Amino acid sequence: MIKQGYELKKIQKLDDVLETLLPTYSKANPRDTIIIHSKLPSNEEITKLCISFEEILFPGYRTRVLNGDDRFKLLLGKTLDEIYDILYDQVSKSLPFRWASEYAKTKNVLSPNEIELETEFIVNTVLEKLPIIRGALKQDVLAAYNGDPAAKSYAEIILSYPGLRAIAIYRIAHEFYKFNVPLIPRMMTEYAHSETGIDIHPGAQICEGFFIDHGTGVVIGETCRIGNRVKLYQGVTLGAKSFPLDADGNPIKGIKRHPDIEDDVIIYAGATILGGDTVIGKGSVIGGNVWVTESIPPYSVVVQKHAEIEIRNTNHTEKVAET
Repeated sequence: MIKQGYELKKIQKLDDVLETLLPTYSKANPRDTIIIHSKLPSNEEITKLCISFEEILFPGYRTRVLNGDDRFKLLLGKTLDEIYDILYDQVSKSLPFRWASEYAKTKNVLSPNEIELETEFIVNTVLEKLPIIRGALKQDVLAAYNGDPAAKSYAEIILSYPGLRAIAIYRIAHEFYKFNVPLIPRMMTEYAHSETGIDIHPGAQICEGFFIDHGTGVVIGETCRIGNRVKLYQGVTLGAKSFPLDADGNPIKGIKRHPDIEDDVIIYAGATILGGDTVIGKGSVIGGNVWVTESIPPYSVVVQKHAEIEIRNTNHTEKVAET
């Protein structure tokens, strides 16, 4: 009897909750589109995609490589086939969100046939760039090896450095971002963010030889441009100084908000560099915990003035003088 009473009360309560919840899903409200959309890209599939791309970019490090040239080629071919199928399905589901957003620059909805053709073009073009991406990642590995005295081998970097993993997934996601593919690039880099603690927006432009040492807490904004051979330490923020608003009080999209970091710059732990018109000149060194909102000339050293340090004796075992 107690069980029957419990089930009846539960059903009545859930019916009440359901009836009050349903009106909140409004088809007339564009902000609810993502909630009721029946063909969303899948986080689970994007996670599989990221792992498969890592297997292609670092074969033998992310998965077991079969012995023999023919078997190695077979393994790569099988992984590429899996990537193609996932990409085709996920990109075709994401493209409608180009015009679903209230901030979309165009409302020209593609026909199913046009979506199919554009999906095929995007997938093929991105996969063709894999050799170039691998070339850039080799330079990233070399930068980490040369920039970290604790690194004993390339294998150690590829297997264990979170910075390299975040950069690898970013470099793939950036290619989709350049084709204005909605959702997927950000889903990829947020997967990397959750795995590594490093937040790189897929829109950022990052050249080769990029090294993030330790990595936790690094944030790189959408319109940031980073040159060659740049090194960041943990906790660095390359962010926006402010968010200009339109006449309705909404943030203006698509404008330069984040700094430019020129070649051969080193930025130490906890530094914050803000602003779309802020440029850190070539060869400069930015010290730890500094706050920079204006451009720095090339070959500069920026440090925070030393705070006054007070040293107290905490040795309570000393004998107290008798009075």
